[in-house]
Amino acid sequence: MMDNLGALQSLVRRHCHQHRVATAIPELTLYSAEAVSEPLTFVSEPQVYVIVQGRQQVMLRDKVFDYDASHYLVTAVDLPVAGCITQATPEMPYLALCLALDPAQIAELLLVVNDRQVDPYQACIMGMGLSPLNSNITDPLLRLLRLLDQPEDISILKPMIMRELLYRILQGDQGCALKQIATAGSALSQINRAIHWMSQHYSEPFDIASVAGIAGMSLSTFHRHFRAATNMSPLQYRTQRRLQEARRRMVSEHIDAAEAAFAVGYESPSQFSREYRRMFGRPPAQDAQYVREAQESARDPR
Repeated sequence: MMDNLGALQSLVRRHCHQHRVATAIPELTLYSAEAVSEPLTFVSEPQVYVIVQGRQQVMLRDKVFDYDASHYLVTAVDLPVAGCITQATPEMPYLALCLALDPAQIAELLLVVNDRQVDPYQACIMGMGLSPLNSNITDPLLRLLRLLDQPEDISILKPMIMRELLYRILQGDQGCALKQIATAGSALSQINRAIHWMSQHYSEPFDIASVAGIAGMSLSTFHRHFRAATNMSPLQYRTQRRLQEARRRMVSEHIDAAEAAFAVGYESPSQFSREYRRMFGRPPAQDAQYVREAQESARDPR
């Protein structure tokens, strides 16, 4: 596997000429950094994240995933997280790649390989976890990245390589979560349906009982499975989504805290400021300025 890692490092470094690069392979994004970073919040969508050099930390509320090139991170549902690079230098930059996952493709593959059906009464499991990185994963990853040097081959060879990768990931420790989101009627697929709705409507007032109905669960069952999948309650999930979006708007659009608060569904600016400071550790305006400066420093670490 070490030979594969060296080749992957070379390919990521060559094709990732800035912090984040969307490649000619739509599912594949590359990342690089020459310095450690402060924790930044984002929504981790269904994906496989592989570090080939360096180290990072991802926090899902009080659950911490601290990993390097010995493991890969799988996210099965949309989760609001905070992440930071913890090991990177100009001489040994942080290098990573991300593959977006499509539950429909997973479901199709499960039918083809006649995989055992998921028990609909199986307990819901966390929608994020680590698996050991081995040659079963790095071999097809290496072939996938080599297609970036032969773009004329992407349309023909990419589907086969992606299919192999999905198959190998399904055999790993996080395969159970992926099987659940791809299996209609499983607890995690029902929670995923509710999460998808909440992701589109978090700025609107809504009753959690109605979201439980969207998941097809009783309120008590919904709360139990939702916390198992996301490590937070439905209300905590909505609050995190609101605050992350408010932060994004203040940083990228340079709007003030009151405007951001109303845009994401808060009726009380004072409540917004209290919850924002509790989550990010600084008042909204001060934090937005801090994040802008941190992003500028990451772009130019000199």
